[in-house]
Amino acid sequence: MLFLTPRYLKEARQYRHALKRIINYRRDVLKSADLGELEALLGELKAAIRGRDRAACAEARERIDRSVGRIAPPAPDAGWRENIEVFLVAIVIAAGVRAYLLQPFRIPTGSMQPTLFGVVGQRTNTPPPNILQRAFEFVWIGRSYINLRAEEDLTLVGIRERTHLNFFTFTDLFFENGKKLTAFSPADPLARAFGLRPGQTYRRGEPIAVGIMDTGDQVFVDKISYHFVPPARGDVFVFKTTGIRRIEATLPRGVQSQHYIKRLAGLPGDTLRIAAPKLWINNHEPTEWTIRRVISESNGYRGYANIQGFPFLTTPEDDYRVPAGDFFALGDNSYHSSDSRNWGSVPGHNVSGRGLFVYWPFSKRWGLIH
Repeated sequence: MLFLTPRYLKEARQYRHALKRIINYRRDVLKSADLGELEALLGELKAAIRGRDRAACAEARERIDRSVGRIAPPAPDAGWRENIEVFLVAIVIAAGVRAYLLQPFRIPTGSMQPTLFGVVGQRTNTPPPNILQRAFEFVWIGRSYINLRAEEDLTLVGIRERTHLNFFTFTDLFFENGKKLTAFSPADPLARAFGLRPGQTYRRGEPIAVGIMDTGDQVFVDKISYHFVPPARGDVFVFKTTGIRRIEATLPRGVQSQHYIKRLAGLPGDTLRIAAPKLWINNHEPTEWTIRRVISESNGYRGYANIQGFPFLTTPEDDYRVPAGDFFALGDNSYHSSDSRNWGSVPGHNVSGRGLFVYWPFSKRWGLIH
């Protein structure tokens, strides 16, 4: 057993492993005489280990130290080089995982509530708690506090969002007198929660944005399983908006595509109809429990809705047949979701993966996504 192995044998085996690495890594640059010397020393060490000869192991280690120090001395700054190599390998592995296995994704809106939450703001009249409580709440539940008040008479003239490290999002508020204030929040939920709009004026001492902002759920998207099994009705799935014209028409200039997350409600060839709160699939109520949960009108779910102004499933009499190769996407928060009722079906080749796991914040939604 390993814990009963004598110390000299453990050290000899470590030398054997290190010497094999040197030979393999430098075989193409070593002189033939030096390579032969190292291979001979490796053979001697292996023989000493097999014979469990303490003296022979010690002698072989000493000869290896002398020869390696002469033939393959350590490079300058070897420690830094090794650390950089480990760091680069970690980056490559992370990039590979992101590209082929799991991809992090932040829920931007409330269209999938209460299954998944986007960024949600709320006005409050109480001052923020102490810094330790704020730090704990941010780490645990993703909550941040906003406390922007007018120190003088101000007129809001512009709102601009910016993101750092593809994770931390801030919104700059620009005022007529040149003053700028910054909030740790995306622009849209900040404007919705606190009614911010260009042209709005504030008197000295008035609140501009005072309250809390809860971050959107951070999820891992499974990018591999759909290569082996087809998407299933009831899945929470992520897709690109490329080629969906009604979405592309709303994107900012220079942005060609976004990722959306919805529930897969219709498979190719399905005929769908909504008679609020129910969804009918091929003239039958769905059997998938995740869809039936939405229809239940309980635990925060309100069922599916016919939305006036959407081109599809506008009334209980309208139906929609999903084209071959496409999928029909619906938000669980049906009354406040722009989905396939608004912009049609999702091309199958746009599908990126399945929503797998909420990894942050540590709310009641933490865990597998259903």
